[in-house]
Amino acid sequence: MVFSVPITVRGYELDINGHLNQAVYVQYAEHARWELLRAAGLPGDKLVAAGIGPVVLEQNIKYFRELHLGDEVTVSCEFEWSGGKVFTIRQQILKLDGTVSAQVDVVTGILDLKARKLVADPAGALRALSDSPDALGL
Repeated sequence: MVFSVPITVRGYELDINGHLNQAVYVQYAEHARWELLRAAGLPGDKLVAAGIGPVVLEQNIKYFRELHLGDEVTVSCEFEWSGGKVFTIRQQILKLDGTVSAQVDVVTGILDLKARKLVADPAGALRALSDSPDALGL
């Protein structure tokens, strides 16, 4: 299942060239991931209460088209479960006309907040807590 959130580019997010600063793409991607978790019934406080939290292990961004002030985009998230301790979230930042502005691939895991180690079955841990596991591709 592909989840997405709308975002409008704001003036303070621009760089000296007048386009969206490269670091803000990372923020847009993270915002969409947190919104997806919230939509799945997994807000941050619920995860912390369960003693777990998501961690980014690797992130790759490919930039295709620049974004400017006022551009409206959607930021998508799609989980790919590999069966191990880590999984991938594939994301796209799309202009409303369908043009891909950036692609973000994030390798992530679920951290046991007490042991400070990755949970062996992240899909199972999230499925057990989630109100809508289908939003996570589970």
